[in-house]
Amino acid sequence: MPPSTLGFVDQGTAEGADFAPDIDLGRRHRVVVIGSGFGGLFATQALKRAEVEVTLIDRTTHHLFQPLLYQVATGILSEGEISPSIREILRRQRNARVQLGEVTGIDLVGRTVTSTVLGETAVTPYDSLIVAAGSSQSYFGNDQLARFAPGMKSIDDALELRGRIFMAFEMAELVEDEAERNRLMTFVVVGAGPTGVEMAGQISELSRRTLRQDFRRIDPRRAGVILLDAAPSVLGSFGDRLGAKAQARLDEIGVEVQLGAKVVGMDGEGIEVEDEDGRRRRIESVCKVWAAGVSASGLGALMAEQCDVGLDRAGRVKVQPDLTLPGHPEVFVVGDMIALAGMPGVAQVAIQGGRHAARQIIARLAGRPYGEPFEYHDKGSMATISRFSAVASVGRVRVSGLIAWLIWLGVHLFYLIGFKHRVTTLMHWAVSFIGRGRSERTITQQQIFAREAIEALGKGFSPTLSPGEREDPLT
Repeated sequence: MPPSTLGFVDQGTAEGADFAPDIDLGRRHRVVVIGSGFGGLFATQALKRAEVEVTLIDRTTHHLFQPLLYQVATGILSEGEISPSIREILRRQRNARVQLGEVTGIDLVGRTVTSTVLGETAVTPYDSLIVAAGSSQSYFGNDQLARFAPGMKSIDDALELRGRIFMAFEMAELVEDEAERNRLMTFVVVGAGPTGVEMAGQISELSRRTLRQDFRRIDPRRAGVILLDAAPSVLGSFGDRLGAKAQARLDEIGVEVQLGAKVVGMDGEGIEVEDEDGRRRRIESVCKVWAAGVSASGLGALMAEQCDVGLDRAGRVKVQPDLTLPGHPEVFVVGDMIALAGMPGVAQVAIQGGRHAARQIIARLAGRPYGEPFEYHDKGSMATISRFSAVASVGRVRVSGLIAWLIWLGVHLFYLIGFKHRVTTLMHWAVSFIGRGRSERTITQQQIFAREAIEALGKGFSPTLSPGEREDPLT
């Protein structure tokens, strides 16, 4: 999910709803919410004053402010600043409870949700269901690439990338071979959307500002940062003018942008690309980041098997206009999981969709017309490139540079949950953007060795693919 502004939707009603709600007047209506991201959390909060019992199920205990994950990966913010505890957020909402577990089953006929954690299984009944399980990184059917290029979808991803980035500089300081040193000091980011642009910009600033005086045998300013994409432009969804400005700024801070370059192979020591003219070449690089695509949660396919509903190529559910499943008006799907015309995969869609689902449930219980079509209000989107530089698209307004960066700063501070998180984030930003420091540079042993994070840093660590396996893993 790329960074975006977040907004409200005005409440409305619909006429002619043909579903008679199954309500047991002897108990409260049970609402199960799957996922604690933007959609799930805001749907839960929108039900705060409703006569319902809400159970929020998630496989983690935190709400993730995903647009700032890249700052965790590059040492600007700690993971705690962008991932407050769900229980802390909802502690005063008496009609809501939090249940830890990964959802493994949804029974649409029996109206139950099955979740598991550490061998414990829970079956939770519902009267209404809101599925907001989000998305995961997509490697376009080549999931083996995750071994060499982690995505940017979770705290674990960000911490692993932090370990890989800082460890690359540490190992470059140690090695004697110049070719190996260059391989370690070349960083490749795949995907020139908002996440890729922000990540590439911050790696460049890290090497040229933060680390430039910290080493004795290497000059971090010589690190190469390459941004790859098969598309013909940077930030294509922002329009040609802002995309061109973003690319120009990336050039200024030392990021090499390579467009029309399709990834056709990868191993621990490099990446193979194919240019528009069909020519194949190899980029030697140990540290690679994947920011090229997303796929919806597998729960979409699980529901599709049980009812007459289709999925698009990204696994998103083709929902009804009111965000419900066909034949199941008690089941709402929101956020990155929906395939609905004109709906981008941004935080606004999740928040507005979650609130829309909550309003429909409240209307139904009150005996008012429900089934109102979901209406998305685009409040704009933005992406940072470097300190004091960003691009923002809000309606017909297109701005870049310092003004866009200040807008980005204010919006993200406002939507961070919790006063203490806003204060500490602002302090970290002051240290990083006004000064040169980055306080979150710790590399733990777990980060170093997790998922073979340093498999290519030396012969004694772990094996890479054999030459025969390297030729073209994507075919």
